[in-house]
Parts: sequence; C-alpha cells; structure tokens
Amino acid sequence: MRLLFDENLSPDLPKQIAGIFPSSAHIRDVGLLGADDVVIWRLAAEKGFVLVTKDDDFVELSILRGAPPKIILIGLGNCRTSAIAALLEAEKAKIERFDSDDSASILELP
Repeated sequence: MRLLFDENLSPDLPKQIAGIFPSSAHIRDVGLLGADDVVIWRLAAEKGFVLVTKDDDFVELSILRGAPPKIILIGLGNCRTSAIAALLEAEKAKIERFDSDDSASILELP
C-alpha cells in the first residue's frame, strides 16, 4: 500500500514512514503542490494511492464519489511531523485492514 500525503502534511513524512509504507509520496513529489483537490483525487485513484490528509474537502469528495482513492483523515491538531509518523506506525494494522476492506472509503485517525 502506498500513501499520498496532502500538502497540509509535511513533505518529510514519506521518508519517515518508508520502513512501514514504502513507495509513499507527498504531493510535492508528484508535481501537484498547489493543485486543485479534484486533480489530486484523480491522481491518487489512478496511481493506487491511499490519500492521507487533514482536509475535510477530501472527505466530502469521498462521500460524493466513493473510492478509489481511499482517504485517511488525520485528526491530530497542530503537531510535529514525528507525531503523525508515530500515529501511522501505531495504527499500521488498522490501516492495512482498512485498505483491504472493499466497503470502506474513509478512515479517521485517531
């Protein structure tokens, strides 16, 4: 499973979680920094990413359009990048179950 981090999350996250979610990327890495949400949505769906965000706009898109892509909504407030990486590591099993559940489209953490 590959995660795609939205611009509201640090571009350092893919490096910090590379051991548990290899081949993950930040939208900066795929040339979409500042892009419209629908453009990011389409790329995530086409490339098989799970989109990780703090942005409720992607939740609304998921409700309207369904998956793919699946959405992980990070519920932590203003925090260090290491806290988000630690959350993703702690919830790895839950994230993997979410990814394999064809009926699920949104996972909110924590």
